[in-house]
Amino acid sequence: MIGVAADKRQKPEARSRSIIYFVERTGYSRTALARAKRNRASRTQLLNRFAVVVTIFLAGTNLAAADQGQGIASLQLTSGDSAAAEALGKQIAALSPSVRPDEARRLAESAYAIARQLRREYGVIWPPLLNNWLVNSGIRKRGLCFQWAEDLLVSLDTLKLTSLELHWGEAHAGSWQESNCVVVTAKGQPFNSGIILDCWRRSGHLYWRSVVTDKVFWVENRAYAHFVRDKSGAADNHSIAVQTRTNAK
Repeated sequence: MIGVAADKRQKPEARSRSIIYFVERTGYSRTALARAKRNRASRTQLLNRFAVVVTIFLAGTNLAAADQGQGIASLQLTSGDSAAAEALGKQIAALSPSVRPDEARRLAESAYAIARQLRREYGVIWPPLLNNWLVNSGIRKRGLCFQWAEDLLVSLDTLKLTSLELHWGEAHAGSWQESNCVVVTAKGQPFNSGIILDCWRRSGHLYWRSVVTDKVFWVENRAYAHFVRDKSGAADNHSIAVQTRTNAK
């Protein structure tokens, strides 16, 4: 404390000499100060640009977000989705000879149509992690991977499938990398024999692949599937009509 008090009583000339000595020893000159100011300005400019980008994205999805919660009477497939749904339907039908081709086709068409509708309702932007930030910040209401999977599962359940089963798939559960999806299998067949239906990975554009060939290691969570279905049965407000028709564009 004595040393501090003595320092506070330094004469102005002594303090000036100390400052000059500090500058000479550290090289902390006016040039360095100017460089620091430019760096701060650059960071501020970068943050401002990011804010502008987010604002543009949000403005571009305002119409989609405005439709949220209104419900739909039917779902349409674009010509591109129609072709992709046909390919998915064939893969689902090939899961087992016991799979009904008409159910495989309806499930595939419905999955594409539901993903497209949820994409509009959520007001999704790309990339998925940026959309996650919007949801976690309260700017968007839904759009996390488990929410995509929940809404897809509940909606596909309305098809009342008899030759196919829907499962809850998850990876890296409980970590920041957690992922969720719906897996379709032939009735009575194991989880690993199925096909994943993932809406989150491509920002609402349905991604599908066999469980065993996907780069993500998926495991089944039957308890959570029951939880989602029980929650939906109690609320009964997430169902989406699954009537589909091709809308050539």
